[in-house]
Amino acid sequence: MVFAALADPTRRQILTRLSQGPATVGEISEPFEMSAPAISQHLKVLERAGLVIRTANAQWRTLSLQAEPLDEASAWVERHRREWGERFDALDAHLKTMQAGKPEKPEKSEASRARKPRTSQEESP
Repeated sequence: MVFAALADPTRRQILTRLSQGPATVGEISEPFEMSAPAISQHLKVLERAGLVIRTANAQWRTLSLQAEPLDEASAWVERHRREWGERFDALDAHLKTMQAGKPEKPEKSEASRARKPRTSQEESP
């Protein structure tokens, strides 16, 4: 859910804003040219992913960033980045050994062309 929430650029911008400190929904929606229901949908996705929490203080609803899910996602990416890097390094080494040991493609000799099997059309008179 975290990666799905991060997939949208609007939600990433909202998280960037919240990384500067808590904000109201009005403050969050201010830079965006979209409807309040659309912003609300983005906030719901972020809340379901655990990236944003809403707190109520009197009539004010404040949103805050929850960094723990981002830390978990970052740790997952880092673990896999090392694995992918090792695999790419192994592939690169393998390709280099294949290229180094690969003889040049020989021209077909007359003898090899003569050994070519004939098709049924070639055999008929």
